[in-house]
Amino acid sequence: MPPHGPRRVGQTAAVNAYLWITVVSLAAWAWLLLGQGFFWRTDVRLPQRREPEAWPSVCVVVPARDEAAVLPDSLPSLLAQDYPGRAEVFLVDDGSTDGTGELALELSRRHGGLPLTVDSPGEPPAGWTGKLWAVRYGIGLARARGPEYLLLTDADIAHAPDSLRELVAAAETGGFDVVSQMARLRVASLWERLVVPAFVYFFAQLYPFRWIGRKGARTAAAAGGCVLLRAGMAEKARIPDAIRHAVIDDVALARAVKGAGGRVWLGLADRVDSVRPYPGLGDLWRMVSRSAYAQLRHNPLLLLGTVAGLALVYLVPPAAVVVGAAGGDAATALAGAAAWAVMAGTYLPMLRYYGQPLWLAPLLPFTAFLYLLMTVDSAVQHYRGRGAAWKGRTYSRPDAVPDEG
Repeated sequence: MPPHGPRRVGQTAAVNAYLWITVVSLAAWAWLLLGQGFFWRTDVRLPQRREPEAWPSVCVVVPARDEAAVLPDSLPSLLAQDYPGRAEVFLVDDGSTDGTGELALELSRRHGGLPLTVDSPGEPPAGWTGKLWAVRYGIGLARARGPEYLLLTDADIAHAPDSLRELVAAAETGGFDVVSQMARLRVASLWERLVVPAFVYFFAQLYPFRWIGRKGARTAAAAGGCVLLRAGMAEKARIPDAIRHAVIDDVALARAVKGAGGRVWLGLADRVDSVRPYPGLGDLWRMVSRSAYAQLRHNPLLLLGTVAGLALVYLVPPAAVVVGAAGGDAATALAGAAAWAVMAGTYLPMLRYYGQPLWLAPLLPFTAFLYLLMTVDSAVQHYRGRGAAWKGRTYSRPDAVPDEG
C-alpha cells in the first residue's frame, strides 16, 4: 500500500461528505423555491375588494407603553383616517413613564380627526404576557360602542389616510374574519438594511402568505402591527383571553381565529409603515431574540433542529464554494454556487420591495448566521430566567407575574 494511501482515502471520504451535504442543501433550495407556497414572492397585497353598501363601525385599539418618541409620527395618521363609517380610537396607556397618554391627548387636540379615548388598565395580573393585557383592556372599552370590527395596531405604525377603509373593504368583500398587513419596517441604517428585509423574508418562509388565506389551509399567522378583526369572531375565539400566555401574540391570534372556524388573510403592506427606528445591531437583536425561542415552543430539540436547518440551508452553500475551490473539488463548488444563487435569487423580490440594492442578496448567509445566533441567545436568556420582554416587562414562563425591569 502506498505510504499516503490511508490519508488519500480519508481525504476522498471528506470530499464525498462535503459534496453530499451540499447536494442536500441544493435540494432543499429547490424545494423552497417551488414547494413552500412561493414564499419569496412579494405580490401578496390586499385582495380584490369593493366598497360595501353600508360601512361597518370600527374601533381602533392601540396598546402603548413609553411610546412618546414615535407617537407624533404615527397617531396623527390614525386620527386622520378617511373612513366613511363610524370609527374611533382607543389608546391604552400601559403604565408609561414618558408622558405617552398626555402626548396622545395633545396630538388629538392639535390634529383633530377621529375621536380619541386614552385610558390606563393598571398592572396586569399573573398569566398575561406582552401587550395583551393592554389589548384586552382596550377591547373592553371598545365593546361598549358595539363595533363590527376592531383594528389592533401598534403605537409605532403609521397608516395612509385610506388604510382603514381598504382593510374593511377587503374583509367585507372576501368574507375574512382577520385581515392583517405586515407593516413595512423602517430601513435606514446599515444594520436595518442587512437585517430587516431578511426578517420579513424568514417570516414568510415560515408562514407562506398564500397558504394563510387559502380556505381549509392550516397555516395561520398575522402581523401584530396591523390586524383588522371582526368583533363577533373576537368574542367567538375569546380574543385575547384565549391567547393571554402567548409571546408571539399575532400568530396565536390567527391560530385562535382559524381554530374557531374563521378565515384569515395576511400580506405585505402598501399603506402601513412602522416608524420605529432600529439603528444598531443591538436594537434588532433584542427585537428578534425576544420571541425566537418562544417560536420554537421553548423546545430544545426544535432549537437543535432549527440551528442545524439554518446551517444546512444558509451556511453550507457559501462554505461549499470556499471548500470546493480551495480543495480543487469542482463538483462541490458548483453545487454550492447553484444553491447560493437560488438563495440570492429568492431574496431579490424582498430587497426590491424594501428599495434596497440588489447586491445585498449574496449577503443573506451572513444575515442568516446572525439570526442563528439570535435564536440561540433567545434560548440562553430563557433558561437564565429572563424570558421574553415587552417595554420593560419580562416573562420567563407562561404563569409568570410581570416584573418591571
